[in-house]
Amino acid sequence: MNTILRRASAVAAAALLVVAGDPASAEAQPFDALSPQVQSFVDVSTPHVLIENALLIDGTGAPARAGMDVLVSEGRIAAVGPSGSIAPPAGIADDDLTRVDASGHTLIPGLVMLHEHMFYPSGQARYNTNEVSFPPLYLAGGVTTMRTGGSLDTYSDLSTKRLIEAGSVVGPHMDVTGPYLEGRGGFIRSFPELETPEEARAHVDFWADRGVTSFKAYNLITREVLGAAIEAAHARGIKVTGHLCSITYREAADLGIDNLEHGFFAATDWVADKGPDQCPRGAGDTYLELDLEGRAFLDVVDHLIENDVALTSTLNVVERQAEGRPLPPDGAAAAMLPELREGVMRRAAGRGTPRGTALIQRYMDMEKIFFDRGGMLVVGTDPTGAGDVVPGYANQRSVQLLIEMGLGVEQAVMVATLNGATYLERADEIGSVEVGKVADLVLMRGDLLADAEALRAMTLVFKDGVGYSSPRLFEEGTTGWVGVR
Repeated sequence: MNTILRRASAVAAAALLVVAGDPASAEAQPFDALSPQVQSFVDVSTPHVLIENALLIDGTGAPARAGMDVLVSEGRIAAVGPSGSIAPPAGIADDDLTRVDASGHTLIPGLVMLHEHMFYPSGQARYNTNEVSFPPLYLAGGVTTMRTGGSLDTYSDLSTKRLIEAGSVVGPHMDVTGPYLEGRGGFIRSFPELETPEEARAHVDFWADRGVTSFKAYNLITREVLGAAIEAAHARGIKVTGHLCSITYREAADLGIDNLEHGFFAATDWVADKGPDQCPRGAGDTYLELDLEGRAFLDVVDHLIENDVALTSTLNVVERQAEGRPLPPDGAAAAMLPELREGVMRRAAGRGTPRGTALIQRYMDMEKIFFDRGGMLVVGTDPTGAGDVVPGYANQRSVQLLIEMGLGVEQAVMVATLNGATYLERADEIGSVEVGKVADLVLMRGDLLADAEALRAMTLVFKDGVGYSSPRLFEEGTTGWVGVR
């Protein structure tokens, strides 16, 4: 059944915008102040909205509830209750209330994704910033808040964030990560090369002064330099994550890192001949040989949990190493620059190997153990790799992969929503469908409990109480530009 909208007056709503990572900069953003381009993607703009008779998965991990209504008022969730139990706000005429018939639909919180990028591979270790196509794609895929998991063009990322918050361009709220914390010899020419603690501290302070709200360490950084960067970032109230190789997960936890990327498939803790501050080869073999019930693995898991280190699942970027994995949807392929599309899709179709199949299962098993033992698991997509990970489409897929991992549907939604909000220290504002929180919501056709493909049928994405058309964002906002702009 199609979502049925009964629009009231064309008078626009005031929606509360909260800048990700900077709650102090919150300000009222009326619909009328959105640019015409942004307004063209909006289906629900009135200040009061009643979503009726949805299957609600609220993001807390609690069991799903059928036949639920959610009232949105002035950009916030005003009431949640069984269908028919919520009255319109006092003094609001029925004609001033937009009703959304959510029968046959699932409602979840807006996705909070923590390993996203604004850049995309265009060949020969070149990554183009996609500030035009990526923001609408992310929002189309249900992402209302995202952290860039590393930046190659930080000024552009910061400018994009400002334009989104001003209502000039469409997209999710952004937590912008600064340029990588990398040592000498990084594989991308635009990587900084930080070789001393003094350089690391200066790097952190320079970019924190310019508005970045996260940092990410990379493969070749040393413990001394990373320790200095973490200390400087924490002094500014900023968290540090890492895609590491030269430093083990245990060492990073001891240095005070807040987050580690790619589940365990960047961990070098079990490489027998690894030297200090050296990035070894062959870490993948250690995962296949590792006893996941043995202390060598579980001690690392428990050490991360004891030190409050979050783990980001990014199964999208390695999924097609396995045999028989689905190709990107047609829409994802159509979004790519035609000159890149054929090569990307050809490589995606031919990547799977038996070893890759075994590795993907092992990655899932390791992350599931971390989650089951009480670890803070968050999720992102990492739209880099071979180019087959396209924002929006990949964000929907990432939740499906969490379910395939063995999480319950409610748990998978929690990882993709409230856990991300909790890591960003914004769980009092976003991440779950609870009274008083910002109305960031995703409505999709179908029963997500019964069929994970419902994630591919998003209809409305509410950001700050304004309802954007997911199909229109996918179809009109991005086609043919991924890879170039």
